[in-house]
Amino acid sequence: MIMEAARGSQVAKHYARDSLIADIRDGLAAMGKTESTVTAEDLSPVDEFHIGGRAATGELAEQLALTAEDRVLDIGCGLGGPARQIAAHYGCQVTGIDLTRDYVEAGNVLSGWLHLEDRISLQQGDALALPFADESFTAAYMLHVGMNIADKSALFSEIARVLRVGARFGVFDVMRTGPGELSYPLPWASTADTNAIAQPEQYRDALSAAGFEIISERQRRDVALDYFARQRAQAAKGRAVLGVQTLMGARRPQMVQNMTESISASLIAPVEIIARRR
Repeated sequence: MIMEAARGSQVAKHYARDSLIADIRDGLAAMGKTESTVTAEDLSPVDEFHIGGRAATGELAEQLALTAEDRVLDIGCGLGGPARQIAAHYGCQVTGIDLTRDYVEAGNVLSGWLHLEDRISLQQGDALALPFADESFTAAYMLHVGMNIADKSALFSEIARVLRVGARFGVFDVMRTGPGELSYPLPWASTADTNAIAQPEQYRDALSAAGFEIISERQRRDVALDYFARQRAQAAKGRAVLGVQTLMGARRPQMVQNMTESISASLIAPVEIIARRR
């Protein structure tokens, strides 16, 4: 756990950005919006920080069989875009946890702007030591999180602990799908030291050992390539004022280029896994 703690410190530093709310306000102003007129769609380029964005969140959530009575856990919630989308659509309560305090603090502000603070609670914390009682949640998900956590077995065991029997758990991570060297930086890792990418079979084994049964699995490489193509087309029409660059700053172009090239070369790909707590 000492190694994971050191990795966690590096990961938090990688994502840290203390001017998020000011930067988002500036972006909204350039769009002719304010915090009182902003919509979830306006914020989605910056607060849905994963391949496929808002659409990918919706597809994953559909497979969790959610209702308004559910208590849902978002592991690695970031700014909380997926949590807000799910809470607004299903009427359920969503609790998010993330290692990066800057994201959590900004995310709670954004939830207030969209009048969802009564359904959303984001807090800083470690996915390997969740600050929740056993069987606290009826569903859970994580979007592009496992690439920063090497001990998948400990991660999934901790998630299983806080889920009720029969609860569904959705994973949407970038995974290793072929041999070859990766180029850095990547959106989730500046160097190989913080890259904990793993193969789908490693996820399946860790999930099974933690008490989950796999319901479905699908590779989303084609979705990723289409998503990046649409982003390039939009960028050609003019620079987006809100987006990954708001989070990653000047590092963003090289990160996205390295990731896109690795996906195109079939070295990595986003993979979706739906599991159920036995």
